[in-house]
Amino acid sequence: MPATQSPPDPAESARVFAEVAERSGRIMREFLQRQAGGQGVATGDEFGVARAFTDLAARMLADPWKVAEMQTKMFWDHVALWQSSLLRMLGKEVPSVAEAAKGDNRFRDADWQDQFLFDYIKQSYLIAARHLHDAVSSVDGLSDETRKKVNFYTRQYIDALSPSNFALTNPQVLRETLHSGGQNLLKGLNNLLADIERGGIRMADEKGFKLGLNIATTPGKVVFQNELMQLIQYAPSTETVFKRPLLVIPPWINKYYILDLREKNSFVRWAVEQGHTVFVISWVNPDGRYAGKTFENYLFDGPLAALGAIGQATGENEVNIIGYCLGGTLLGATLAWMAQKNDRRAASATFFASLLDFSIPGELGVFIDEAQVENLERRMQERGYLEGSEMAATFNMLRANDLVWSFVVNNYLLGKDPFPFDLLYWNSDSTRMPAKMHSFYLREMYLANRLRVPGGITLGGVPIDLGRIAIPAYFVSTLEDHIAPWKSTYKGARLLSGPTRFVLGGSGHIAGIVNPPAAKKYGYWTGSELPESADEWQAGASRSEGSWWIDWQAWIAGLNGPDRAPARVPGTGALQALEDAPGSYVSVPA
Repeated sequence: MPATQSPPDPAESARVFAEVAERSGRIMREFLQRQAGGQGVATGDEFGVARAFTDLAARMLADPWKVAEMQTKMFWDHVALWQSSLLRMLGKEVPSVAEAAKGDNRFRDADWQDQFLFDYIKQSYLIAARHLHDAVSSVDGLSDETRKKVNFYTRQYIDALSPSNFALTNPQVLRETLHSGGQNLLKGLNNLLADIERGGIRMADEKGFKLGLNIATTPGKVVFQNELMQLIQYAPSTETVFKRPLLVIPPWINKYYILDLREKNSFVRWAVEQGHTVFVISWVNPDGRYAGKTFENYLFDGPLAALGAIGQATGENEVNIIGYCLGGTLLGATLAWMAQKNDRRAASATFFASLLDFSIPGELGVFIDEAQVENLERRMQERGYLEGSEMAATFNMLRANDLVWSFVVNNYLLGKDPFPFDLLYWNSDSTRMPAKMHSFYLREMYLANRLRVPGGITLGGVPIDLGRIAIPAYFVSTLEDHIAPWKSTYKGARLLSGPTRFVLGGSGHIAGIVNPPAAKKYGYWTGSELPESADEWQAGASRSEGSWWIDWQAWIAGLNGPDRAPARVPGTGALQALEDAPGSYVSVPA
């Protein structure tokens, strides 16, 4: 352990103490006012967690021998740990009884391996975690819905109790406490109170970024707008461009600039450099005035309106279209609508981590059942929208160790400010969901899975049939995606009737998509056929190094052909420039 430093500055300590006292008093007053006004925290079981674990307990008690067997196995693992620890104390080299999973950053500090006590604490936790998870996951007789909830919330409980999350059992926190004379804990308390005030954990240094200055900086102009979106046209960086423009439909669950973070990882900038005339939809961040906006409104005022504007701006009647996540779901519905109307403006479709078949919703399915959707609808009806922070909290729970507990340790136990990380800044810049649209999306897509059924849903008077989509399509998904599991996106790819290429990238829903070639990370898998089984496709797929962006560019360039056009400058065509990119819609806070 390093030696303690000189005593902390009394003036600085007094300042932090004063902030803590002031914040504590204000938070307590606001809490008491809410309680007095009947707005206290609800105690109902709207997520169905208590019901799920009551069912689990009943099933476990019905088979006490199985419980005893599991307890015995855990006991012998601890005996093995005691024996190996004793041998290690005697100076012998012994293998660990329990190892953290590869990529588990909670135990990367060297003291978790090098210091006997912390290694023992870590292994004890890992043994208990493994047996607890095995115990609940092996119980017979649970419904699929209950089993998913039990497994998910058991993992949340296990993750919360990690020794890395407590000051006395985290070697890094102990070192910092001794080194700073406890200032880290005082600053951490102040950070905690500040986060309680703002309503969520601060993941990135928000002062470190400004839209249009050091994030979302690709040059362009807003050339069209309506109630729901602004259409950005980006300035060319090549003398000639492909004749067909490129339209990107991002999800409206988050803001569009996930595809234009910084120069080094901006898909938009990279696509411009490849010779595309890039247009991107920037969705509005809705409030209560948008409560009645429907999925149909997003279809007509989103991609269909954008296609009309692009035709005016460029004079072209064929466009390549990309949809990301929910934007890809909307793209599928739009293309089916266009096919029924014999609208041929879409030349190709690219789907980034997009669900068309929702039969495998992944862990998001834990939050989506009839009772939870009804509760959510009641909350949305009161305000007219779903709070962006509620949606963000759900996504963060899917990767709690990385997106919750790591910040608890950094912000509250180590007393540090979060880093200026572009991806986490974007992740915190959440958006709201209109009540009517979001209810339709949850019920028709997730609960009923009707989009995959020919005529299962009707939009604008047109029965939607994905099988009528006959244009070339490119599906890219990611191996570790918790939001759009790749085996479900694969099912969606097989619903289209045109030539379809399926590509599987490494990493997850964001990092696997925002994967520039220069990073030389993750790799990707490709296959020439689309057999019925995703596992069969994977078995026959071949792996390539680097980014799938290169593969997509070769595919789209082959479709575009050799014809080129002079570079198109935003605002010089039939549509005038309204304002500079990134535009004003994206700047509306949550």
